[in-house]
Amino acid sequence: MNDLLVWIIDEEWSDYEVEKELIKKLLPDAKIRHSGYDYKKDLEEFGYQADLILAQVYTKIDKEVIDRLEKCRGIAVYGGGYDRIDIDAAREKGIMVTNVQGYCADDLAEYVMAAIYNYNKKILSYRITDGKGVWGAGAVSHIVHRVSAATLFIVGCGTIGRTLAKYAAGAGMKVIGYDLHVPPEILKEAGIEPVSWDEGFQMADYVSVHVKYTKETHHIIGEKEFAEMKPTAYLINTARGNILNETDLIEAVEKKEIAGATVDVISVEPPKGDENIWKCSDIIVTPHISYISEESFHTLKVRTVENAYKMFNGERPDDLVNG
Repeated sequence: MNDLLVWIIDEEWSDYEVEKELIKKLLPDAKIRHSGYDYKKDLEEFGYQADLILAQVYTKIDKEVIDRLEKCRGIAVYGGGYDRIDIDAAREKGIMVTNVQGYCADDLAEYVMAAIYNYNKKILSYRITDGKGVWGAGAVSHIVHRVSAATLFIVGCGTIGRTLAKYAAGAGMKVIGYDLHVPPEILKEAGIEPVSWDEGFQMADYVSVHVKYTKETHHIIGEKEFAEMKPTAYLINTARGNILNETDLIEAVEKKEIAGATVDVISVEPPKGDENIWKCSDIIVTPHISYISEESFHTLKVRTVENAYKMFNGERPDDLVNG
């Protein structure tokens, strides 16, 4: 089998027309094959001959799989997360790995702001369907401050965090942030007041998480951080579920140490259905959709293919994660 093979591993999307059109333009001789997440049989039948792999973020590609690949020049991940790819094993074999950075920054910022406004105005809680009940100010049991009077703490101030800062500043919020890898002057240019880790949790009315998931950030936010937050504060997570200690989060919400949380990511994805987080009514869980828009999907697909093309040609992609 000497054909140029592009192997797509995914169960998320219904079509790959954008990818097919671009691959045909860039690599006209390429053959495209598709597999789901349970791809071991396909690996033995044809996948081991793949020149390039386009992998959804849920695709696990471990050392055993990487060692089986005979011709692969690059693994291009559809998204920002690449924690299910053994990037060290790939590097050892000379296989480059890319993600797609910042492609959905506006979408995530919109999601976070929607969560903030949901907590502030509680429109669905006040919805009237039968014309009965209390009308006017008497319907409000607890008066809250305006969003413009609130403080947002951004944990992780890369492209996404700095984009969120612009949205929050537009709403009049005070924006503070923490990021070990971004110089204070860059934070200030983005309208973010640099604070320490502990100060951020203590000062925040809303905490939004945007750090990468690595061994170092596994459960980096837990009991200590929740205890430092105001009992009226909310946490929003669109990064990765295991950045939070989920057990500690549930306990903090149930004990009213914090007011609640909105999470688009959880510790087990896709979930099995028996996780404890479903039992906590003050934690809103959405099914990992914060990044989705027509624009983000198109950018994600195009950049994933462009990353793959550069790896095939031996070029260094901007999104390389194991260089």
